[in-house]
Amino acid sequence: MSWKLIILGGLAFYVVMFIVSIPSGMLIHNGVLDAPYRANSEFWRPELNQDPPDMAALMPRWIATGLLTTFVFAAIYGWLRPAFSGAPWQKGLKFGLLLSVVGCCFMAGWSGVFNLPAKIWMWWGFEQFLYYLPGGAVLGWIGQKLAPEAG
Repeated sequence: MSWKLIILGGLAFYVVMFIVSIPSGMLIHNGVLDAPYRANSEFWRPELNQDPPDMAALMPRWIATGLLTTFVFAAIYGWLRPAFSGAPWQKGLKFGLLLSVVGCCFMAGWSGVFNLPAKIWMWWGFEQFLYYLPGGAVLGWIGQKLAPEAG
């Protein structure tokens, strides 16, 4: 396993997801889901229920968990990439598709536990594809440059 792939590939994956989160956050979380979020405020952290929400208080947690997650994803990609066909960016795109589908499966299961409206679950599931498809494509492309696949 290549540490370059895990650390630098994971950072690239994170940066792409962070960039995508800016417009998706405005459109999805501050737009489409604003009313359902307000109607289900008991599910959110206290920082998010303040007026205005204290996003800065949660950023350290969000950044730390985002980085840790992308490092884990990059390691998993390094292990699975021989199973994907195509150019490096295509392999990464397919990995992103796999992550998106798995994420949606987890959300489907959680929807049976957490009493949130279907609209929230559906938009969160859709957002998986917005993050993981471009993030995976960049991971595949940069991963081949940093840690070429053997064979």
